[in-house]
Amino acid sequence: MKKQLIHWLGLTGIVALLSYAAAVAFAPMAYPGYNWMAQAVSDLSAESAPSRPLWERLAALYNTCGVVCITCVAIHVSEKRVASRLFRLGVYLFAAMNWVSTVGYRMFPLADGGKDIASFQEVMHIAVTAAVVLLSVASLAVLIAAGCRDRKVRGIAVWAAAALIMMMVGSIGTGVVPPEYFGIVERFSVFAAVGFNAVLGWNLFRGFEGDRNG
Repeated sequence: MKKQLIHWLGLTGIVALLSYAAAVAFAPMAYPGYNWMAQAVSDLSAESAPSRPLWERLAALYNTCGVVCITCVAIHVSEKRVASRLFRLGVYLFAAMNWVSTVGYRMFPLADGGKDIASFQEVMHIAVTAAVVLLSVASLAVLIAAGCRDRKVRGIAVWAAAALIMMMVGSIGTGVVPPEYFGIVERFSVFAAVGFNAVLGWNLFRGFEGDRNG
């Protein structure tokens, strides 16, 4: 398959994952007393966090490349009519989740990490999180169902199932484990979506097996 620009743009998903991983790994260096095992990743980017400037620099490519990647994937599967309608619906829902996440968290960043939610901005931050979670679960469930029906995208469905399991471990685990381990299980959730976005981007770069015109 001769690669076009849109295929190469699929690699931005991997760039986004690397950028996010760098921010999660190195931003705590600018946050004295930050305990990654107990605190959420979002505490690092809170408006009052001392690590916010470093986070913004390290995560700059994550914010841009993640949206570029999933948008290109959505455009490609639509134009090439990749696999089934169910599969394409799952991709569209996942793309919507990424847009809601990117725009929503920029509009309503967490004002102060590690404290009770009180202000309008903090309430909207939680509302954005709820929308992101619902869209994530819905999109991954649809992609898993699509993979069960179409073997051409079964590999992607397996990755979707792994991402969904990671999200469930994170969401359930945060309410089960002791507070001192909150940050550990929470990271399962935050990396699930970023990692799966990279998987879709890699498949765009290689060419989807279900691409009728590939």
